[in-house]
Amino acid sequence: MLKKVVFVDDSKAVLASVELAVEELVANGSISFDTYSNPAEFLEKVTSGSVDYDLLFTDINMPQMSGLELSKKLKDIASIRQKPILALTTENSTEIKQTGKDIGIAGWVVKPFSNDKIVLAIKKVLGI
Repeated sequence: MLKKVVFVDDSKAVLASVELAVEELVANGSISFDTYSNPAEFLEKVTSGSVDYDLLFTDINMPQMSGLELSKKLKDIASIRQKPILALTTENSTEIKQTGKDIGIAGWVVKPFSNDKIVLAIKKVLGI
């Protein structure tokens, strides 16, 4: 079954890099993916039921809404509470990681990232 992966990051360059990183997984039918540069827009679509996903990557530092705030709001929605969230961020401090863990962020991929790190994280979390 095709798994849907969503990336939320305010940087169009990061989203373009992610697209390159996952193109093989998309080509072989392992995943479909979507990107959002505005976390509030993504949250609105999830809340309305027009967007679903199996795995979410979110940046932590975004001007419209932090990835921590986005994750907390998503974890408050019963229908998606159990879906995994990974941080894709430059933030790597123990304090931020603990805050993320407390909210329910399952893991961290630190920027700059290699394509392999993204692919391995997807495969590990989704079991593909």
